[in-house]
Amino acid sequence: MFENPESKLVGKREKNGRMEQQGYPYSERPLFALCYPQISRHYRCSLKTYGPSMLPTLGITGNVLLMERISTRTGKLRPGDVVFFRSPENPRRVVCKRLVGMEGDQVTYVVDPKNSDKCNTIVVPKGHVWVEGDNIYNTKDSRNFGAVPYGLVEGKAFWTRFRILGT
Repeated sequence: MFENPESKLVGKREKNGRMEQQGYPYSERPLFALCYPQISRHYRCSLKTYGPSMLPTLGITGNVLLMERISTRTGKLRPGDVVFFRSPENPRRVVCKRLVGMEGDQVTYVVDPKNSDKCNTIVVPKGHVWVEGDNIYNTKDSRNFGAVPYGLVEGKAFWTRFRILGT
């Protein structure tokens, strides 16, 4: 009634009444299929970051960063975190900047650091964050496009190739 699976298919065998292939029982395969997408939704590796806006924290090219999305979803982001977000000017681009202010925070920034010392103070609107690059002389950030809606924030960087951020 039941044929031996080894006779027709290579790599499959019967063990304790269950079919197995490469050491994983069929009954456990859906678990692997469900766990992998769950992990990839919370962690993401950004292989290419480039540009001078985050100097000296990150180099101009070739940075490898890992990003976690749990802090964004649970509201655990804090000023000082390095975050990834969709650019308000070009939604196809994901940008990496430092979080300077959360909603309700008062932020003072230099309007045009290359040409003057004029400062401006704003209160970050509800549902928004204020982001700036570490290299204030060569960055396009909230000083140019305003506060970023919190919904555009993708996640927080927690590891770069040679050191852990925030420690």
